[in-house]
Amino acid sequence: MSDQAQGVSRRGAVRLIGGATAAALFPLSMEAADLPNETRTRAIPASGEKIPVIGLGTWQVFDLGDSSNQREPIKEVLRRFVQLGGKMIDSSPMYGRAETVIGDLTNELQLRDRLFLATKVWTTGKQAGIESMERSFQRLRISRLDLIQVHNLVDVDTQLATIRAWKEQGRVRYLGVTHYIDSAFPEVEKIVRREKLDFLQINYSIVDRAAEERLLPLARDHGLATLINRPFSSGDLFSRLRGKPLPDWAAEFDCKSWAQFLLKWILGNEAVTSAIPATGKVNHLEDNFAAGSGRLPDAKLRQRMVDYVAAL
Repeated sequence: MSDQAQGVSRRGAVRLIGGATAAALFPLSMEAADLPNETRTRAIPASGEKIPVIGLGTWQVFDLGDSSNQREPIKEVLRRFVQLGGKMIDSSPMYGRAETVIGDLTNELQLRDRLFLATKVWTTGKQAGIESMERSFQRLRISRLDLIQVHNLVDVDTQLATIRAWKEQGRVRYLGVTHYIDSAFPEVEKIVRREKLDFLQINYSIVDRAAEERLLPLARDHGLATLINRPFSSGDLFSRLRGKPLPDWAAEFDCKSWAQFLLKWILGNEAVTSAIPATGKVNHLEDNFAAGSGRLPDAKLRQRMVDYVAAL
């Protein structure tokens, strides 16, 4: 979900419900709050390397021009992301100028060695795929990528062959595939069963739970790390929650906002490695990142969360 949708929804909620209640649901700043000293991490099965359970997506919000007015908020997000212990940043050449913005700002902030950078290829044909991925290296200003994923399974066999060869050469550390709609899950399942992959990125949220039926257990059984896109489903989920009270029992899993509620529900599934909500605002980043610390809901609480949201 983009920060444009998420941001509008959160700001709308603050305007509508106002005061102390709004601050409790959508904290505007957490500088003085109990930010995590150590964020939960989970291992990439292929290597044992650990990454934080909250990462950073870049769709829409990182598609910016060159002006400092546009880029300064994203620069602050990146700086704060690393301060909080963040590593995983996911992008794509289909996200406009996002890769270029990441490359420019991480170079300016000298953050590259502290990040896990993931991008994608989304084109047909071997040479077109090579050219697309080479451009990603140039835009991100790197000679080695942590993860390249075949976006939405486009020409998946051709592109995986190139990525696999680059992995053997040391240019890429991990490879994977992505999708974002439930109707593609049968084809995704075939690829997971057929190919040796390191990562699977799919959509999953408290209102879109199809991935937990087969794909997430399958990924776990095949030793894949999983990245979760669209963790807030879309902007209408925050609109749906606007003005609604966070249940008192959310305190049982150290939850202080709706964003944390939704992310902790996802992370309560141990087949999930990391969720990657997109944001271009530091206060939203802090709110999201806090979901990676403290207790997580168990199976009984997760069902109670589903029922509570469904009833709203």
